[in-house]
Amino acid sequence: MKKYFWTLLLLFLFVSTYGEKSTLRAYLSHAAFNSPQHGPYLETYLSILGKSVAYVKNENGKFQGAVMVTMLFKQNDSIRTFTKYNLKTDEISDTSHIDFIVFDQQRIPLPSGKYELQLEIADKNSTVPPFKAKDEVDINFSNSAIGISDIEMVESYKAAAENSAIAKSGYDFIPYQDYFFPENKKKLTFYAEIYNSAAILGNGVPFVVTSALQSVETGKPVENFYRIKRETSDQVNVLLSEFDISELPSGNYNLVISVRDKENKEVASRTMFVQRSNPGVKFNTTTLQDINIGNSFVSRITNPDTLREYIKMCFPIASASEKLFINYNLAQNNLLTMQQFFYSFWRQRSEADPEHSWLVYFNIVLGVNEEFSTMHKKGYETDRGRVYLQYGPPNSRTAETMNPDSFPYEIWQYYQIGNQWNQKFVFYTRDLALNDYVVLHSTVTGEVKNINWQYDVKRSAKNMRPRDTDNQLYTSPYEGDNFGEHSGENFNVKK
Repeated sequence: MKKYFWTLLLLFLFVSTYGEKSTLRAYLSHAAFNSPQHGPYLETYLSILGKSVAYVKNENGKFQGAVMVTMLFKQNDSIRTFTKYNLKTDEISDTSHIDFIVFDQQRIPLPSGKYELQLEIADKNSTVPPFKAKDEVDINFSNSAIGISDIEMVESYKAAAENSAIAKSGYDFIPYQDYFFPENKKKLTFYAEIYNSAAILGNGVPFVVTSALQSVETGKPVENFYRIKRETSDQVNVLLSEFDISELPSGNYNLVISVRDKENKEVASRTMFVQRSNPGVKFNTTTLQDINIGNSFVSRITNPDTLREYIKMCFPIASASEKLFINYNLAQNNLLTMQQFFYSFWRQRSEADPEHSWLVYFNIVLGVNEEFSTMHKKGYETDRGRVYLQYGPPNSRTAETMNPDSFPYEIWQYYQIGNQWNQKFVFYTRDLALNDYVVLHSTVTGEVKNINWQYDVKRSAKNMRPRDTDNQLYTSPYEGDNFGEHSGENFNVKK
């Protein structure tokens, strides 16, 4: 799973090979842990959709599928280690209704360092070429500091009957292999390990581990989503916890685990991106009733239409709960409630001078409206305006508007967004006169992902979809320009 911070080692890959013969669909994620006895290792979790596998009859007269999995770990073009194994499905009598998942877990010893992971998954009973993909892995555990493993999301767990490949700390875990939690998911369960607390703090020394959900937009903890666990220093301390997310609003969050010493100083932390869809949750306006706007700057805004427009301008930087208010409560036309919300919004961002923070933002919105407005939308309502307000001005901006082979598009590059480096957005429009560019693809966690964006930019895109023999082109659409234009080159340019 690709997480909000690239320093995390949990990777999500959607594996798909196009073709008329068969389609292989699988999910691969991995998490890094550190054993006091054996050193660091990478735990990989592979789930394959059973109905996407080709089946043949075996010697028992049953149908069975087989997939060959190869993972190479390279440093400076040298293979440091690899694993290659044959993964078989269960035997079945009927292939007309397959509803199971083939799951596999591996543990691969890997010293701390940066690696290029090369993955190949091949269906042994299909002539479709194997799928190939690659990504970076960064394992960083130190003996001279307290460390935290990757955060593993957990689908389910139970006490381990024996020491098995999936057992950790006396439990068998089935991982939840995504950062997206739909409405039907009511619990967010997670597991992590803390290392070296005894070596750094001393034997038997008390410390605390906190876990919290924070708003990505504000960086502040979400109310009622905060846990404290008191621990005593050891070689390894285990955190297995969960949040009830039935009332968590739709939005983007960071799950943050923090280790604090007895002076409450943070000595280690780990963060993981979480996305929630929960449209049934509404904003509770009673939380605003105790907010006194008094002689604040908001008390001078007495026109409901003006205040409503100001609040709508805040949507690009609003937290999940604040977006609920903007989406569902503005139509009620309650001036006092809107004033209380607006004041609360800016006081949370600058308690010392909320008015100044609002005026600075307001001037930026005016510039965004001037540059990005369309015939039907104000600038802050467009995708480019929203991205500009949410992440700031891009460090570089490449526009392609005159190429007859492609629709007009722009590529924005950010050197850094939070702890994510070299992040990019692709916007495009099918009508330059409208000036309404939409986000087609982004590398930023939580934004839309579209690895086929080059096909969609191409004016004859519907005739350019990959065939069976196009797997390499499909897996790495940015590496070359086989489209008669320069979208890949523009995307990969380093500035």
